[in-house]
Amino acid sequence: MDPTSKDAVQPASHRFRPGAALLRWFDTAAPDAPAGDDPIDDPRADRVDILRVLPFAAMHLACLAVPLVGVSWFALGVAAALYALRMFAITGFYHRYFSHRTFRTSRALQFGFALLGAASVQRGPLWWAAHHRHHHRHADTARDVHSPRRGFWRSHMGWFLTPRNFRTDHAAIPDLARFPELRLLDRFDIAVPAALAAVLYALGAWLEATAPGLRTSGPQLLVWGFFVSTVVLFHVTVTINSLAHRWGRRRYATPDDSRNNWLLALLTFGEGWHNNHHHFPGSVRQGVAWYELDLTWYGLKALSWMGLVWDMKSMPPALRHARLASP
Repeated sequence: MDPTSKDAVQPASHRFRPGAALLRWFDTAAPDAPAGDDPIDDPRADRVDILRVLPFAAMHLACLAVPLVGVSWFALGVAAALYALRMFAITGFYHRYFSHRTFRTSRALQFGFALLGAASVQRGPLWWAAHHRHHHRHADTARDVHSPRRGFWRSHMGWFLTPRNFRTDHAAIPDLARFPELRLLDRFDIAVPAALAAVLYALGAWLEATAPGLRTSGPQLLVWGFFVSTVVLFHVTVTINSLAHRWGRRRYATPDDSRNNWLLALLTFGEGWHNNHHHFPGSVRQGVAWYELDLTWYGLKALSWMGLVWDMKSMPPALRHARLASP
């Protein structure tokens, strides 16, 4: 029998178990195969896992409830505030701290912003940092799992919905994996978003009863504050994968396709200065020129004035002035 046919009996290591995939919605460390097997060897490990798509699609569909729950200035304010807070947690801590270690902070603040980043529904800090470090080692090569050379949708969101990219590569993050609280947060990465959604619903219900002038409710705060804010946050964040390696200007001759894009920099609090970043990933500041708005850098600088972060690294002057021969 042809082993590639759909009727062929696959060995254990080439079977994906739907039950295990469902369990991993709640516990990312749940085994996806019997002990000793490794389904990541299966070619299907690079295909989008439909069971991983379902909750992702459900979040988008929940946004369609906007006409049902209505809108209020309070709900819009909560949505905007949660976008800004969680974006800063992703850019300042998931990216510049956990992934690149561009500054130092206390263990308490490290965990606090890890919690806030986890509320973004972009997985745990260890998973995020491990994949991002892999990206910088192999940017825009065949081993870069979210290079736009693979296509827009693959780089934008298809890559993280595959079994191969679901796992956290702890070998890539030994400096972070030594913290048990980060490992726990990474393992149960759905807990924080679920708690945030519950708190928003309860807050809305309470305000509906106690402050009717705000014209909000539990369902309204849930839809606007959680679903709409989170979906917008996600898509803006991943434009750095799908768009910032395609559109913009190149200041530095990096070996990848990274670009500087002012609009993405505005939306992502400075991450759009992506060519600058790939030129020297170890810098806490990504806007090199004075006019390159980098809100994340301003926020981290403010935290440094309060003594909450320190030892912030910058791009060496020699590298800063190394420009392309022709733009």
